[in-house]
Amino acid sequence: MESQKKTFWHYFKKRRMAVGGLTLILITFLIAGLAFFLAPYDPGKTEVSMKLKAPSFQHLLGTDQLGRDIFSRMLYGSRISLSVGFVAVGISIFIGVLVGALAGYYGRWIDSLLMRFVDTMLCFPSFFLILAVVALMGPSIFNIMVVIGVTSWMGTSRFVRAEFLSLRERDFTQAAMALGVKDSRIIFRHILPNALAPVFVTATLKVASAILIEAGLSFLGFGVQPPAPSWGNILTEGRTYIFDAWWLTVFPGLAILITVLSFNLLGEGLRDALDPRLRGRK
Repeated sequence: MESQKKTFWHYFKKRRMAVGGLTLILITFLIAGLAFFLAPYDPGKTEVSMKLKAPSFQHLLGTDQLGRDIFSRMLYGSRISLSVGFVAVGISIFIGVLVGALAGYYGRWIDSLLMRFVDTMLCFPSFFLILAVVALMGPSIFNIMVVIGVTSWMGTSRFVRAEFLSLRERDFTQAAMALGVKDSRIIFRHILPNALAPVFVTATLKVASAILIEAGLSFLGFGVQPPAPSWGNILTEGRTYIFDAWWLTVFPGLAILITVLSFNLLGEGLRDALDPRLRGRK
């Protein structure tokens, strides 16, 4: 196990873009965790006399139409955007791994039934399905996390199923079956740890996707509701003043761009480092 970790790190650190993405992600997490200490103002404090002020030493990223400090709102918004991304992906990965493991291990009618359900779910355009469900349930942070999670697990289930179909035929799995080891132990103790490599890559890319979906929902008014700040609704509030107050859209847009790009770069680096077929590629 230790040699595997060393091998992984040896190949991963060669991917400079991936290491840069990981560094930016860690910085974003640090900023989100220290938002309470770093924010110079209360993110919900309004001061009409200071509305739509351009970036200055007093307000580093300017103020919005209510005089709220954009820098402070961006710091607190990072918490919500990252929370939505990780909780939604956690739900998605849990469902996807469970469905894929059951389908790949048991096969036969269980595999056929579960995979037809996956195919049915894939027929629906994901964003419009999420939009419809959120509209029915009502926009809230909790609802957004759950809805994104339960509508984005299908790709993970297919990856895990493929890994299980292969690993089920390996000698160590056949030996465990011959010894009468319980199915649950074979699935979660013997096969699943060896099938997690593509899941890690998928999870990293899905976090970026979830952040984008949250931003899109907030932009349309179905996401995180004011006064709670998220990068998406800060961007939404600025669209009315896009020609008069450019900072209201540029800074949250850049934050979303950089964060999503960082997760994508990290995912690409993980894929290259974990897949032996891609390790020799520069």
